[in-house]
Amino acid sequence: MTDRTDAADATPGDETAGGWGSVSGMGKVYARERPVGAVETLRRQNKPRGFMCTSCAWGKPASPHLFEFCENGAKSTIWELTSDRCTPSFFQAHTVTELRSWQDYDLEMVGRLTEPLRYDPSTDRYVACTWDEAYEGIASALNALSPPEAVFYASGKASLEASFLYALMARVYGNNNLPDSSNMCHETTSVGLKKVTGSPVGTCVLEDFEHCDAIFYFGQNPGSNSPRFLHPLQDAVKRGCKIITFNPVREAGLLHFINPQNPLQMVTQTPTDLSHMYLQVRPGGDIAALMGICKHVFASDAAQRHAGAEGLLDRAFIEEHTTGLETFAAAAAQASWEDIERHSGLTRSDLEAAADVYVQSRNVIGVYGMGLTQHVHGSQSIGMLVNLLLLRGNIGREGAGICPVRGHSNVQGQRTVGISEKPELVPLDRLAELFAFEPPRKKGRTTVEVCEGVQDGSVKAFVGLGGNFVRAIPDRDAMEPAWQSLDLTVYVATKLNRSHVVHGKASYLLPCLVRSETDVQAGVPQAVSIEDSFSHIHGSMGHATPASAHLRSETAIVAGMANALLPAHPKRPWLSWGQDYTRIRSLIEATYPDMFRDYSARMFHNGGFYRGNPAHERQWKTESGTAEFTTPTVQTALGIGDAEGRLHLITMRSNDQFNTTIYGFSDRLRGLEGSRMVLLMAPDDMAGQGVRPGDVVALVTDAGDGVVREVSGLTVTAFKLPRGCVGGYYPEMNPLVPLWYHDEASKTPAAKGVPVRIRRAG
Repeated sequence: MTDRTDAADATPGDETAGGWGSVSGMGKVYARERPVGAVETLRRQNKPRGFMCTSCAWGKPASPHLFEFCENGAKSTIWELTSDRCTPSFFQAHTVTELRSWQDYDLEMVGRLTEPLRYDPSTDRYVACTWDEAYEGIASALNALSPPEAVFYASGKASLEASFLYALMARVYGNNNLPDSSNMCHETTSVGLKKVTGSPVGTCVLEDFEHCDAIFYFGQNPGSNSPRFLHPLQDAVKRGCKIITFNPVREAGLLHFINPQNPLQMVTQTPTDLSHMYLQVRPGGDIAALMGICKHVFASDAAQRHAGAEGLLDRAFIEEHTTGLETFAAAAAQASWEDIERHSGLTRSDLEAAADVYVQSRNVIGVYGMGLTQHVHGSQSIGMLVNLLLLRGNIGREGAGICPVRGHSNVQGQRTVGISEKPELVPLDRLAELFAFEPPRKKGRTTVEVCEGVQDGSVKAFVGLGGNFVRAIPDRDAMEPAWQSLDLTVYVATKLNRSHVVHGKASYLLPCLVRSETDVQAGVPQAVSIEDSFSHIHGSMGHATPASAHLRSETAIVAGMANALLPAHPKRPWLSWGQDYTRIRSLIEATYPDMFRDYSARMFHNGGFYRGNPAHERQWKTESGTAEFTTPTVQTALGIGDAEGRLHLITMRSNDQFNTTIYGFSDRLRGLEGSRMVLLMAPDDMAGQGVRPGDVVALVTDAGDGVVREVSGLTVTAFKLPRGCVGGYYPEMNPLVPLWYHDEASKTPAAKGVPVRIRRAG
């Protein structure tokens, strides 16, 4: 491995993903949660006729491993199957005001919610109610409002069946206010990729990783966020594939991996070295880094052609399938290496070496995560990565393509079946024909626009299908007081979380089954389905005993709400749909016939079934009808640049959490233990800022809008980062992210490059 960082300065910690550390991490959560039926459930996880993990959206292979789960997937399953219960008696002992002072971890560790609950303002407690009382109360509150005043949010975990009904319910009610967790993470992909390839999702399938020669990897951490990805990465490296990594943070999951399913590696503790080059790019510096690589590709191509050779660009592909090359090539020629090095934080020699790997590789995959997208100009970063791939025809053929790594297990699928605030992405005419109503045509609200509406009073009700919305959003200290002015909040949930105790005037908690539990409707066991990051649809069937006899499935809950909320109509038999999910799949197939042909018959095929992707077949659904080279208007994706004393904050997740769910306080892969209130800093920046390891400081936002945003009580911790960059944990750092600081095209919060300053105690 060629490691372009000094090993002597490497971040302390395990620096090896997998191995016994991973086994130990799972064991600790297992011992604490004392899960019911978890061993048998884990045996079935991500396998045909088993259940599909509710953690990340990584693909499910047709030939699964003996254990087709990772550390985080196992933690998620164990966490869901905990033996702890949050019963109505818990709320008799605690007011909601008191619970608001609890830490997030302590709220979720109370255990599984067991019965439907409504907020009683006279006692400041949640009290038990019947399902019918909850549905009727929700319907009464929503019907007292104008439809644009209500929002229907989805977390990204609900099944395709529940998601389809949920979107249909919102539209029959009268709005397209259907934001989901994509708005907070990968919406930039949906907007940016669609503009340049015509597809809002990645073009790769899982098998492409068996045929790639190089992987250019940007801003994603598989060790903590998608550990099953480490298996194909390890296999690729072993057959000679080179991984070129761009990430401000040295992440163990892209350095070394010990496969827990390889007895020899486990016994000898001999890891596979993954990254051929590991380049610690500055936050937002990916545009400049990619420009430097492309600049060298153009120069090398010109040199070869001058010498009489064919050249390096795939000119046949470019001529037939693309537009915009000339303008982009001119911009690359004009870009100075001085500016490229300054904005990227990388040297010309390293970028040229990376470019040489690119041109020497027949098949290249571009992988990325939110480190690339969660910036003010994140959409332009995506365009630059697509530019690089297009130069040598690396989209639409085996072993090549662009691969965003999604988070929630069905966040991509929810968009596929209609959860979108953008009406142009939904077959509204077909819905009108099938369900006898006139769908709303006005654009709905994104997550940022929902928050703006809560603040200005134009949003009065929030219905949440899973998730922890209040904890996940930006500008949280301003949002929480505004949130409590809502007329209604409804939360479909499995465990208590922060959002539930920051509630509206009327509030309901609706406890649901988890995907691994048996779902029986009208005496018949039901199956659901999800879509992975590779556009494959998988059936999922739970087998574990439900945590409570009072729980209902998400699908049944949506059907019950819709039945109470909306006028009866023979073409919309909500309760009947909620009792037979095959009928819902027939509706999805009728709405999207090209993608869901023979839906129920195919969803349990090994490896799922492929719903298709035009860009994968080199069919470009863009305005030009071709794949589009784009020319960036900026050299950094940051929205606010450098200034004396200013730093840029990267928000990060530990390997002991999934999104806002905290499983524990061990960030083993970074060598951090015991507290999440840490501020990671490069030693040179510590010296420049006059702080030392162990100092307790505050961070304040340096956005220039006059609003005071601060997170205090952070312990300074030395860490190898690029100069001018600091790191802290999500969601603890969310109060520092201004609501208006987001990607220009998608409104995704720009949480990977927040301008901040240090305020020292005293």
